[in-house]
Amino acid sequence: MAEPTRDDIDALVGPATPHFAYQLRARIRELVETLPPDHPVRRYGEEKMDLLDRLGHASSKAEEGSREPRSRIGWETIPSSAPASDPLPARE
Repeated sequence: MAEPTRDDIDALVGPATPHFAYQLRARIRELVETLPPDHPVRRYGEEKMDLLDRLGHASSKAEEGSREPRSRIGWETIPSSAPASDPLPARE
């Protein structure tokens, strides 16, 4: 297999949803695990794996646009309202 690129990683992460975050994280880990620790694509993959881990506890990537204020009427009735930038705490 050819050496993975940032584009390969972006192709996996781009359409990610919370439901598939951990499956995609595992695929990226497989792509980069044989690269040297200081390889730029490996470091990029590790950053995206971190994003996917946060996404797994969130309800959306919410990378674009502003955040909805938690004071919005009815917000407390949405159980999975956390974006990947501020995910819900992990269940233990």
